[in-house]
Amino acid sequence: MAEATTATPPKAKTSKPATSPFDMPKFEMPKFDIPKVEMPAAFREFAERGVAQCKDTYEKMKAVAEEATDVLETTYSTATKGANEYGLKVIEVARVNTNAAFDFFGELITAKSPSEVIELSSTHARKHFEALARQGKELGALAQKVAADTAEPIKNGMNKAFSKVA
Repeated sequence: MAEATTATPPKAKTSKPATSPFDMPKFEMPKFDIPKVEMPAAFREFAERGVAQCKDTYEKMKAVAEEATDVLETTYSTATKGANEYGLKVIEVARVNTNAAFDFFGELITAKSPSEVIELSSTHARKHFEALARQGKELGALAQKVAADTAEPIKNGMNKAFSKVA
């Protein structure tokens, strides 16, 4: 058997590197000469006043935004503190009510007659109703205080902002 060998032709050297079809074409930007035109003094003055007014407005808006951020931070801090205080009060109310219920059940266990059970139940119901009314008033007053304390920074900030605008 004769073996066939094929000779590969030598590669031609190219002077230019192959470009990818995804390369951006190389164009030079045309150079346009901008004609020098002298601006009228009135137009220049108008433009300078506009720029100065824009800078002034920007500074005012920046100051107002910073004040609003401070008001929001204060409000958030106050609301968080108030919500924490309210939550602690609710936990205290729950603890008092739970202890009262355990005390009542302890007294019921030691009752010797049905009449004593009824008397203990009516006494506990009256005390529990009075405690719930008192606790409701305390929680309502605390909620009003928290709401007022939270709204105070917003109210002060709005009054300050409106006084600046006026």
